[in-house]
Amino acid sequence: LRMVATPARGFSIARRESSDCAASESGTETKEKSHQHCSEIWCAAAAATLGQAGIEVSLFIDPDPMQIEAAGATGSPFIELHTGAYAEGYSDEAKRAAELERLAKVAEQAKSLGLGVNAGHGLNYENTRGIFAVPHLNELNIGHSIVSRAITAGLGQAVREMLELMEGYPQAE
Repeated sequence: LRMVATPARGFSIARRESSDCAASESGTETKEKSHQHCSEIWCAAAAATLGQAGIEVSLFIDPDPMQIEAAGATGSPFIELHTGAYAEGYSDEAKRAAELERLAKVAEQAKSLGLGVNAGHGLNYENTRGIFAVPHLNELNIGHSIVSRAITAGLGQAVREMLELMEGYPQAE
């Protein structure tokens, strides 16, 4: 389920992924590219309304400089960088390095705009340590991998193993 902000309906909980401001496999797009994507105006309104209700907002977006700039204009306090391309290219050293560089650059950009930076999608027990190359991360979203591991190791053990992998990452400022 995802919380979706739409011009016609306000906020709703939906199972579908193709609404005006829905997260998708590739992240929410905060620059309007077509009628299916969230415009800055609607994202800003959603972020403001949720923020006024005490709900912390994080926009799940692609690691693209234009998306970072647009996210900064929404008033959302956080972004979540989509790490799917990093995860998919992890086994290819050149692709992995290129994605880490791209993620690091936009994390710096986001920080300079006053945005808190989170990251997630496709992170697992093999590729999580590599994400240490990305500065300013507050939070990693790794639920799927942890739950999958918990099936054989138990939830407590799965969480402990992931926390051990994450040891040593500097605290975000």
